[in-house]
Amino acid sequence: MLSALENLTGPGKPLAAEPADGREFERMRSAALARLNDARNPVNSLEGRFDLAYNAAHGLCLAALRWHGYRANHRYIVFQVHPHTLGLGPEVWRVLSKCHDVRNVAEYEGDFDIDERLLGDLVAACEAVARNVATLTFPKTRK
Repeated sequence: MLSALENLTGPGKPLAAEPADGREFERMRSAALARLNDARNPVNSLEGRFDLAYNAAHGLCLAALRWHGYRANHRYIVFQVHPHTLGLGPEVWRVLSKCHDVRNVAEYEGDFDIDERLLGDLVAACEAVARNVATLTFPKTRK
């Protein structure tokens, strides 16, 4: 039986199988954690902190996907598959999905509609992702 990730792999599908690389994983994880740390700094602008937290969450989810041996063909898919890569529930997915939509409107329409509460929810979701990514080790071991 194919896994959920295998079902999303193939021509015209959003994932491509590619062997995991420990150095790549660690670079992605490390960069994302640095962004998360900067996102917590209230000296930075609200918009800057949101951007840092969003990109930290994306980087961590992408690192988890790479740990499982897949590469994303679309940015959004790394959030959609996080229940399969990190075992996180809908409470994290909803925040990441909302923030992806906010990021896209800001990026493509210039309307940055964020507040402290949304930023706090995003940072909390990113921290949950980071905790689960911390359980992924190389040499790769299956959970």
